Amino acid sequence: MTTSKAARIHSYGGREAVRVEVEDLLARRDGQILVRVRDAGVNPVDWKIRSGYLRQVAPLTLPFTLGGDFSGVVEEAEPSVGFKAGDEVFGTAIVLAGGSGSFAEACLAPAGAVAAKPGSVSHAEAAALPLVGVSALQALTEHLRVAAGQLILIHGGAGGIGSVAIQLAKHLGARVATTVRADDIDYAKRLGADVVIDYRMQKFEEAVNNQDAVLDTVGGDTYARSFEVLKRGGRLVSMLEQPNRKLMSEHGVEASFLFTQVTVDRLAKLAKLVDQGALKVHVGETFPLNEASAALLRQETDPPRGKIVLEIA
Repeated sequence: MTTSKAARIHSYGGREAVRVEVEDLLARRDGQILVRVRDAGVNPVDWKIRSGYLRQVAPLTLPFTLGGDFSGVVEEAEPSVGFKAGDEVFGTAIVLAGGSGSFAEACLAPAGAVAAKPGSVSHAEAAALPLVGVSALQALTEHLRVAAGQLILIHGGAGGIGSVAIQLAKHLGARVATTVRADDIDYAKRLGADVVIDYRMQKFEEAVNNQDAVLDTVGGDTYARSFEVLKRGGRLVSMLEQPNRKLMSEHGVEASFLFTQVTVDRLAKLAKLVDQGALKVHVGETFPLNEASAALLRQETDPPRGKIVLEIA
């Protein structure tokens, strides 16, 4: 049995619910990889799990370790999964998907959600990539089917998903518009956005129209208004909203909800893009494992540009 310091919760709640303590990892099962975690990425879903927002749709047995995204070194794996001790890997170990949680010195991760770490970046950068990178990749290539010369509007361009999506859309040859706060305008331009809209000062539907695609990471009123900027036959995918059939019919467009699924193939595609220089990962802020509760609060209340990462090792 492997012992590991980990950020865990024994009850749902706010910052006070997170305890950093020693846990005993269960023995590795077939199809799992034991990883010594170097860094762990923090995502919005992590504080939502801590707060109990998902307990009705995805009940979990308390206590459990928080976190999903990680980068680290294989300690133990069966030969059939393609990794051996000492290999550098990245992926997800979220409890919701059969892992043991990544906010820990060691984790058990499903082999189907682990790939070779991109060699050109640090463990911190690799840990910041799995969920946001796969979300952007799925959205642009599978839902929106973005192609060269198309117009795409990406909401929340300075966030984790948005910052990856802008770069990926430009790599695919699209013309990119994005919505951000005023102090993120220059950052979005550096990522490659062609049109950057300060959503607090200007309505995005007054700045762009006739878009081939929209990626919505905001939801609510932003989602509903996004139908107005699409051309007929255009596509919209949302991270938060289920398809609105009425608006789809009214505007003659397709709409879908994105359920992110981290797979070996998608992770490998991201790693290749990173190593080719087509995709850069921005770590906005780092925290030590002992301050996991503070990292989650930062993500919940005032997330920085790019990603928050926990430094484990």
